[in-house]
Amino acid sequence: MGVSPTNPRILPYGEAAILEAAQVIRAGGCVAVPTETVYGLAADATDSRAVAGIYEAKGRPSFNPLIVHVPDLEAAELIAVFDEDARALARRFWPGPLTLVLPVRVEAGISPLVTAGLNTIALRVPDHRAMQALLDASGLPLAAPSANASGGISPTRAAHVAASLAGRIPLVIDDGATPAGLESTIVQGRTVLRPGPLSARDLFPGGAMQAAAGGAIVAPGQLESHYAPGKPLRLNAREREAGEWLIGFGEVLGDDTLSLRGDLTEAAANLFAALHRADARAVGGIAVAPLPELGIGVAINDRLRRAAAPR
Repeated sequence: MGVSPTNPRILPYGEAAILEAAQVIRAGGCVAVPTETVYGLAADATDSRAVAGIYEAKGRPSFNPLIVHVPDLEAAELIAVFDEDARALARRFWPGPLTLVLPVRVEAGISPLVTAGLNTIALRVPDHRAMQALLDASGLPLAAPSANASGGISPTRAAHVAASLAGRIPLVIDDGATPAGLESTIVQGRTVLRPGPLSARDLFPGGAMQAAAGGAIVAPGQLESHYAPGKPLRLNAREREAGEWLIGFGEVLGDDTLSLRGDLTEAAANLFAALHRADARAVGGIAVAPLPELGIGVAINDRLRRAAAPR
């Protein structure tokens, strides 16, 4: 079960693939598995050596904490201290693309590498058959950031994982494209630390706070530069400039499009795949059409601004 010198093995989702992946995890290894948001790189959250393997495979800075995936609210309450507000959110939106940052229970045995030494932990109950099956087969809480090299474009297909982490991990479970296409919304109290598929209005109809830019890193996805292609990225483009690949939206037609009909949910699902395609083209730069700052458009624009930021 060692790491291939070239690409990881890609196995189609099924019982045999899940059992093999669970065996790798119980032996202290990492495997890539889809969730409803993006593909995650999963390892035993209670094993510091296994968690260190995630950081090593991704080249991820150790001050950037990881999300831990658990099968249900009951399992989550064994790891973190819930107040009534957090419990109400969990009951409404789990399983689903919501991550809650909560005080960690010391007795839960979670590796301090997962929390980056903080006294809080980011928890999520995923809504995807592959990740849920792996949680069940391994019997462990699974730390699982996006399955790509740190700072790069997030993976929404198994092929994205294999290209980004070639030679670094042994196995990818392939269950097709991820439906949401954006990482989960992260919430601490009534503050949205990272926008995602669930909007602030979905979560807090009465209003929520947005995390201030440049603050301390307490959750994934808060680095100023993140999700970045290897080429310069220009935002709010209505026409391509010389040497660019234009990703359109709605009435802005490009070499590719996030959604011809201007549908933001479709755009979210297509965002990272479109960036991967653009990055593979023999062009000098990438341009992206403007998207409205509404609903899930807030999360899309958050990813694009971080992708365009200087590294």
